[in-house]
Amino acid sequence: MNTRALAARILVDVHMHGVSLTDALANRLAVIADVQDQSFVQEICYGVSRWWWRLDAMLALLLDKPLKSKDADINHLIMTGLYQLQYMRVPDHAAVAETVAGCVALNKSWAKNLVNAVLRNYQRRAEQLRVQLQDNPVAEFSHPQWLLDAIRNAWPQHWQSVLQANNAKPPMMLRVNRLRVQRSDYLQQLAAAGISAAAAAYNDNGVILEKPAPVTQLPGFTEGLVSVQDGAAQLAATLLQLAPQQRVLDVCAAPGGKTAHILEIQPDLQLLVAVDVDAERLKKVSENLQRLGVKASIRVGDGQSPQTWWDGQAFDRILLDAPCSATGVIRRHPDIKRLRKPPDIQHTVETQRRILNAVWPLLKSGGMILYATCSILPRENEQQIRDFLLSHPDAMNVELTGAWGMPLQPGRQILPGQDDMDGFYYACIKKK
Repeated sequence: MNTRALAARILVDVHMHGVSLTDALANRLAVIADVQDQSFVQEICYGVSRWWWRLDAMLALLLDKPLKSKDADINHLIMTGLYQLQYMRVPDHAAVAETVAGCVALNKSWAKNLVNAVLRNYQRRAEQLRVQLQDNPVAEFSHPQWLLDAIRNAWPQHWQSVLQANNAKPPMMLRVNRLRVQRSDYLQQLAAAGISAAAAAYNDNGVILEKPAPVTQLPGFTEGLVSVQDGAAQLAATLLQLAPQQRVLDVCAAPGGKTAHILEIQPDLQLLVAVDVDAERLKKVSENLQRLGVKASIRVGDGQSPQTWWDGQAFDRILLDAPCSATGVIRRHPDIKRLRKPPDIQHTVETQRRILNAVWPLLKSGGMILYATCSILPRENEQQIRDFLLSHPDAMNVELTGAWGMPLQPGRQILPGQDDMDGFYYACIKKK
């Protein structure tokens, strides 16, 4: 199996057919038995997706004419070669030779001379090409024009740092299960296993690894000592102000990281209901809870239609991890830049509004909703909450304080990369 050809096929799935990179990798990586080869393909696919706009602009300068759509696999194969030459430690001769060999694996031997010529041409002209593209923001920052404009308009003082953070490889962060182990003790276990790590900021459970590691190498992972979760996502459970005997609703709960954290922090709840519209993803919630040794009432249901799953008893706390553009987690999912389209934003804004309006009657007087997104776009965040507060006289904003993120009116925003965290927005709404 030629790993470059396999990477090209996966990239075609993503960039031409709209399959998520996570699903495309899961669908195709099974043909490779060697773990190192799997990691190599994954690195190329994430890297090409991260730098697609730069590589595409560079390839346009290297080709005499664009390849036909039927040869998208060769187009993406060349991109894997360009990525290896620019960003990986693969010896140049191996990068070129193995990428050219990928043409045979793709049943397109006719393209060998073309692929070889393009990659050799890049080696000769690398610096010249870099200079040619430096005044092209789409290529320089490797973001589509619409998204680059949206981020620049939303964050005129921070847009460049946001785009740069989006293109950086994210750190691996863990959440220690306080029901099983203290963070200080788990840090000692990591050190004993030869894994360098440090306590994360702004919560008592977070650990940040110096280098990513497979979960199979993490002490006690199978036994439920830790979970993988970004530091920004770990703020949710603490912001809910949990107390014993509360009834808590987690809407849009899958894959269950925040659900589990709620139970780890406050195991004496009267009830935690975890609802998600996706039955398959709810299976992941069940698996996570079982591994961690906690329990919740898991229900398949749409947050827009509580009448299909609600038992009629009001909740003290509601966590709404709202559907969004996921523009705050691009560094973890670079295919978002390719898969997301401008009309998607309006669709998510409308979905968020419907869910907020639908679950508000489920909240007790004096209760609180924590609204969360992994977006950095105001329409999905503070503008959404401002509109909700204006249309609901019985709702009031609860100011969020802390050293993390930036204060907004209402809520707080974490931008990608701030304190090593993903981009997240939080707002608290109390029912008068």
